[in-house]
Amino acid sequence: MESAELQALLKPVLKAEDLGIPIGLLQDIVFRLLFNEGEANVARLSTVLGIHARVIDEVMGRWKQEHLVEITRAGSLGSLSFTYTLTEAGVKRARDAMERSQYVGRVPVPIEEYNRAILAQTKQRRRITPDQVQKALSHLILPPNFHRRIGPAVNAGTSLFLYGPPGNGKTTIAEAVAKLLSKDEPIWLPDAVTVGGQIIRIFDPLIHVPVKEEDIPFHTAMLERTGQTEKLKVDNRWRLFERPAVMVGGELTMEALELRYEPVAKIYEAPLQMKANGGMFLIDDFGRQQISPQQLLNRWIVPLESGIDFLRLQSGQTVEVPFRQLIVFSTNLDPMQLVDGAFLRRIQMKVEVSGPDEKLFYQIFVKMCQHYGIQFDKKSFIHLLQRWYRQTGRVMQSVHPRDILKTVIAICEYEGIPPQLTPELIDEACTSYFVEGDTGEWVKPPANGTGVLPQASMPSVAMAAS
Repeated sequence: MESAELQALLKPVLKAEDLGIPIGLLQDIVFRLLFNEGEANVARLSTVLGIHARVIDEVMGRWKQEHLVEITRAGSLGSLSFTYTLTEAGVKRARDAMERSQYVGRVPVPIEEYNRAILAQTKQRRRITPDQVQKALSHLILPPNFHRRIGPAVNAGTSLFLYGPPGNGKTTIAEAVAKLLSKDEPIWLPDAVTVGGQIIRIFDPLIHVPVKEEDIPFHTAMLERTGQTEKLKVDNRWRLFERPAVMVGGELTMEALELRYEPVAKIYEAPLQMKANGGMFLIDDFGRQQISPQQLLNRWIVPLESGIDFLRLQSGQTVEVPFRQLIVFSTNLDPMQLVDGAFLRRIQMKVEVSGPDEKLFYQIFVKMCQHYGIQFDKKSFIHLLQRWYRQTGRVMQSVHPRDILKTVIAICEYEGIPPQLTPELIDEACTSYFVEGDTGEWVKPPANGTGVLPQASMPSVAMAAS
């Protein structure tokens, strides 16, 4: 069941003045839509703008009296079935509206209502069971009870730090967490919000996946029965989405964490952490971004502590928004070299994802053989261990079986023979794959120092399967 507060926020609005936004902002969006499409009926305007047909009918009735629009077609259902087009005076008003902004879409909601909706949907800690976490990680080969390090962080919904040598599945684990969250209770979000007369676009088709209407749970308190159908009684400026997952790597810049003004469209684009509200924000390859870890620390140290972020408009006005998502940092660099104790104290849980031992390496290799349809050969596997790991002192990585087998398959395809394992093919593949002198060693954080990491870490391994 949704909270009473959220139900009140989602209640359909039947009058323009109850939308909570300047009437001029609504009129500008309607003018731009009519200008772009030439003509539109009330149903079309209601669908695109996400507001009730009665509000559209109210606005169009006023404009008809002011000779800003005219009726081109009349239906059989009264004014709600009218089709409108702009008059010459209306076209002039539309051009003025285009000068102020190019935004056409669902009418924004006030920032205050957005904030209350996010808080209402994140105030209670989610309850993800051990079975759910284990199922989400079931495609990975992990040490026993590894899920006990991941599950509590997901339930707490605050922050998680994954660290360890490269190629052992940190990103794969984070992606599994993202899929797990996406199957959690969906979240109501608007496409855009407004503050100080400005529009901030939140909806991003690469991040926000709408829940199909037939998949919306019928047990929610917002439903009413109409004959044999189910219909949601909500303000259609709000849509139901899967929990968002934002994933960034080395391309992350400081600009992406601030409001970004688009000079052509004349609207603001929400920062990534605002788009991730209610879901997960993964910073992969932490420490290799275009901003330094210290800069990120300075930007997020207050939000991580308080759960509130502060954004700034070009006018200088400060906007307060919730900072409510699971933040996941993933790095193959030494954490003690990246950030200081103040940052680490604000990250609730830290998990080391280290390389496999020979037993786990064997399990991963066998599973990868099954994945690629190649017959496992014990003699070739023992040769791989002896020649390329024991003799060289090379550190095993979970990604090695996948990559070595893919190289073996490529060699077999080039030779025109069925994929197979032999010691000779293993040697040829490893010669192509490994760089001489690179043992894959990773300097682990010291056991002393802050003492935070060693107490919270746990050796682990994940199979990075493609």
